Amino acid sequence: MTLSLSLSLSLSLCVCVCVCVCVWQVLLVFAKDDAQSNSFCWACERAGFRCNVARTPEAALESFQEKNHDLIIMDHRHSRYFDAEALCRYVYSTCVCVSVVTQRYVENSNMMSCYNELIQLHHGEIRAQIKLRACNAVFTALEQSQEAIEISSEDQIIQVHTHTHTHTHTHTCLFIEVKEQVKSDSVISDTTGSSQRRHSSMARIHSMTIEAPITKVINIINAAQESSPMPVAEALDRVLEILRTTELYSPQLGTKEEDPHTNDLVGGLMTDGLRRLSGNEYILATKQLHHIPGHLTTPLSLNDIPPCIAQTMENEDSWDFDIFNLESATMKRPLTYLGLKIFSRFGVCEFLSCPEATLRSWLQIIEANYHSSNSYHNSTHAADVLHATAYFLCKERVKQSLDPIDEVAALIAATVHDVDHPGRTNSFLCNAGSELAILYNDTAVLESHHAALAFQITTRDDKCNIFKNMERNEYRTLRQAVIDMVLATEMTKHFEHVNKFVNSINKPLAALEENGSILTAPENRILVKRMLIKCADISNPCRPLELCIEWAGRISEEYFAQTDEEKQQGLPVVMPVFDRNTCSIPKSQISFIDYFITDMFDAWDAFADLPNLMQHLDNNFKYWKSLDEKKLHSLRPPPE
Repeated sequence: MTLSLSLSLSLSLCVCVCVCVCVWQVLLVFAKDDAQSNSFCWACERAGFRCNVARTPEAALESFQEKNHDLIIMDHRHSRYFDAEALCRYVYSTCVCVSVVTQRYVENSNMMSCYNELIQLHHGEIRAQIKLRACNAVFTALEQSQEAIEISSEDQIIQVHTHTHTHTHTHTCLFIEVKEQVKSDSVISDTTGSSQRRHSSMARIHSMTIEAPITKVINIINAAQESSPMPVAEALDRVLEILRTTELYSPQLGTKEEDPHTNDLVGGLMTDGLRRLSGNEYILATKQLHHIPGHLTTPLSLNDIPPCIAQTMENEDSWDFDIFNLESATMKRPLTYLGLKIFSRFGVCEFLSCPEATLRSWLQIIEANYHSSNSYHNSTHAADVLHATAYFLCKERVKQSLDPIDEVAALIAATVHDVDHPGRTNSFLCNAGSELAILYNDTAVLESHHAALAFQITTRDDKCNIFKNMERNEYRTLRQAVIDMVLATEMTKHFEHVNKFVNSINKPLAALEENGSILTAPENRILVKRMLIKCADISNPCRPLELCIEWAGRISEEYFAQTDEEKQQGLPVVMPVFDRNTCSIPKSQISFIDYFITDMFDAWDAFADLPNLMQHLDNNFKYWKSLDEKKLHSLRPPPE
């Protein structure tokens, strides 16, 4: 999704001065009111710019002709309402303009992002164009001057030189062409009617003594442009435009842009939300956390596990293991019991030189800090992710890739990855001005909290400090691996992790018969661990149908509760489709599978060989599609 940003610059010198010292005028052309247009309105107000909104092309032209705006922002997401590019060309053709510069803005309804975009435009493109536009006035002043004037560059090369004589005035001006970066879809007005080839000016970057890899790539492309034919140069301009974005791995919605469920999932899971200045604050309960309840003070042992619980865990090494049976049998304490068995199977205590009693205490205190009141993000979800992680660690290619310390780190990361989760998304916490959002600067708020709290809980009491007997360097390596995996569960970098895995591991493995060096390379081991925990974290659509349906109901209820609270507190509703009165759960599951799950598990299956998971995924998708085709919004069809 993109928005066309059209920068229109009046020829009049007096307007140039007005833009510099008076109020900047912005025209928003949006067919309908939404979070994006509201964010730009807020950004204009904060920046002190005058803002007008037009809903139709006719209204936009009328407003522009009346007020001659400095910036026009056109909504290019919904082409059925109007053709933004045609409107941009028409605006240009009806006005006396020096230039119209078209830029692409990737949809982002974060208010501060919109504000920063406006400020960058104001101090960048607009100010540069104003300076260029003022050149005519400067040279007119030079021509009228009675004194000899010389203008030189920083290297003392004369740029402009006027000569005066006693009897006559002769004016000689030497012009050095200023090459200006122009986007591939820019429209440049030329007084002679001819278009001239433009190249990006990278003088500052070329002069850097230390270059990042991406800078070197851009420099190579810029150099290649100088000797390339026009079509190649224009194609390279588009390449440079893509490389300069910060979201290299995040795809645009493409054909799914009209799906509100996908839009809401992306907005709710992959952004940090809109910042509100209303004073509404959501403060997490300042309870005394991190203590084991009194009835858990005696650590459990594998030998002490009641037979009924042990029986429910007999097939815990199977993908079809029913975590909800264990939840019921343990009275919502599945993490401790399943953790004991899985950690024992992987020899975690032996690796950590840790007594079993310490591990048991650690599992209990970690589980105690999950919120049982959450319908989804509770210790049952943590146990489910731990189970999936253990299952993946047993796959042959995964075992070839990882060392014992990686396996232990993965099991620990799965156990703690959502500890103290409040049952609300990062977007909600940022919008509400929560203490956690402030602490972590609105960036990976929950994931940072989970990782930090896990180590705080673990290391503050020797009774549950499973790292106590580790050698220092080994502990640092393990700690870094756990933190990296927990942070990888944050969804804003979902596509970055998946695409790196595909390009660095899947594709090279497909091209080579001998894969040892690829699997054991340190940087690739990191990618494998990230992909492993990501797949374990959102593997619900790949579970057997009954488990998949239960998880879908639980996550929907948690999102419903968040929407209820957002409305109650007057906060932005980040996922409007998750209204308990109107939401179609089948549609939400279809969108989630389509956008997040399919590609990721195709890549993971190609690596780890998981035919049973892919079969479940296919069956579950067909199930949700059948409900949707019947216009049913519930988890199950009505009884016949």
